[in-house]
Amino acid sequence: MMEENSLNSPSLQLCDREGTQSADSGIADVDDLPVPQHIHVSNITCDSFKISWDMDSRGRDRITHYFIDLNKTENKKENKFKHKDVPTKLVAKAVPLPMTVRGHWFLSPRTEYTVAVQTAAKQPDGDYAVSRWSEIIEFCTADYSTVHLNQLLQKAEAIAGRMLPFTVFYRNQQQEYFQQASPSYCSRDAQCRRMLPAVKDNSGSHGSPISGKLEGVFFSCNTEFNTGKPPQDSPYGPFRFQIPADVLFNHNTNIYFGDFYCMYTSYHYVILVLAPDGSKGDVFCKGRLPSLDRSNNRFLSCAEEDDGSLSFRHAQDVILEVIYTEPVDLSLGTVSRISGHQLMSQSTVNAKKDPSCKICNISVGR
Repeated sequence: MMEENSLNSPSLQLCDREGTQSADSGIADVDDLPVPQHIHVSNITCDSFKISWDMDSRGRDRITHYFIDLNKTENKKENKFKHKDVPTKLVAKAVPLPMTVRGHWFLSPRTEYTVAVQTAAKQPDGDYAVSRWSEIIEFCTADYSTVHLNQLLQKAEAIAGRMLPFTVFYRNQQQEYFQQASPSYCSRDAQCRRMLPAVKDNSGSHGSPISGKLEGVFFSCNTEFNTGKPPQDSPYGPFRFQIPADVLFNHNTNIYFGDFYCMYTSYHYVILVLAPDGSKGDVFCKGRLPSLDRSNNRFLSCAEEDDGSLSFRHAQDVILEVIYTEPVDLSLGTVSRISGHQLMSQSTVNAKKDPSCKICNISVGR
């Protein structure tokens, strides 16, 4: 919402950017009201911002309202009939500046917008006299904050289910990825036989602070209920690298919650980050992502047994996507061909989150 009794104004939808009169718009001809100048946008979050501007003193005492024209500047190739592409015109009572604009139904995280302002004076007949529009300013909304991520975390915890034991992390790829000479894979160090961190794609929640920023190596750990072993099918390739769980997850590893989403199916995914303490990835996650208790959380746990060995458990009812933030040497595990199929339909590469799902969405931009 817009603070100070603001609301969406249907009449503004009919007013063009020159302020000319429309039969049903309720807006009169351009008046000599002061034109907003030097527009300044600040305190930007994923679903709000503050806006202020300068104005001449002439006619300022006549101003009763501000009109704000807010538009997305995203890729025009997207479906133009989606609600998110509809320009938003807002009207607010004239209040002291800066003014906070807040609204998860028209502001999305990580999205570029343009904004322009005009001043208005409400007339006795209900019409408005308006100034000329200000210059157009561009800005970009922010990622989810830890407050929003904690809301996602709580939703994910509610459906995680019971914990099942596991012993290995695994990563599927095409055979070439694991071969000595694999120049076509930038996430592989062929000479040193290491899997290198790569920037996470844009799958999951649009506001996730790790998408397009955090570097890591993707692993899975889910097991089949009836066998207790990794499934023999994968959407990512027929060859699988397996590594003992304690190599990646131990007392020196910090664990963070990264995201919770689905892809228009009943399956829900939780993204977790494993970062060695003090590593570059660990520094990135601190302050950005909710940290989890290594031995006591609802998704992925590492506990010490009486004999000093480590035991590991994963949540049964969500699919875990684990990002390890450091290079992984292939000599620490084994590579073998799986007996199942490559189920491409289950791939989450750049997968978009279902914005209508009530289980994994929160009341901010998706």
